[in-house]
Amino acid sequence: MAKNRRAPVTDEAEDSSYILDDQVGFILRQVGQRHSIIFADRMVDGLTPTQYAAMAKLDELGSCSQNKLGRLTAMDAATIKGVVDRLAKRNLVDSRPDADDGRRRIVELTRKGRGVIEQAIPLAQEITEETLRPLPPAHRITFLKLLTRLR
Repeated sequence: MAKNRRAPVTDEAEDSSYILDDQVGFILRQVGQRHSIIFADRMVDGLTPTQYAAMAKLDELGSCSQNKLGRLTAMDAATIKGVVDRLAKRNLVDSRPDADDGRRRIVELTRKGRGVIEQAIPLAQEITEETLRPLPPAHRITFLKLLTRLR
């Protein structure tokens, strides 16, 4: 038997009952799913969000260690290794041992990778715009600032 439903929590009244639809993690997951669908529909060359993040960061930095790339893109060591390996198989990045420390891998965009990221960045901007479209323009900046504070 279903429990009694109530209206979502508002600023005016706070209810102590737990409603999944009102929980931040549930809402963030739904928004994330919506963004992922928009991303998959629009992104060039079949890039995944993690692949795009790695390539966009390499575009910003030039070459860097695989470990640093993982930290800067919020990926653990195993995830960034998989992302770099898949991008390298597609000739979008090159990975080589660091001349100063053979345990470290240096990653950089290939010529093909630079061409792909040049196409991808404007699409990523469109994807962001589409994701934020339900918000009035004045609320988008505030929303992004608030999300950044939750990091």
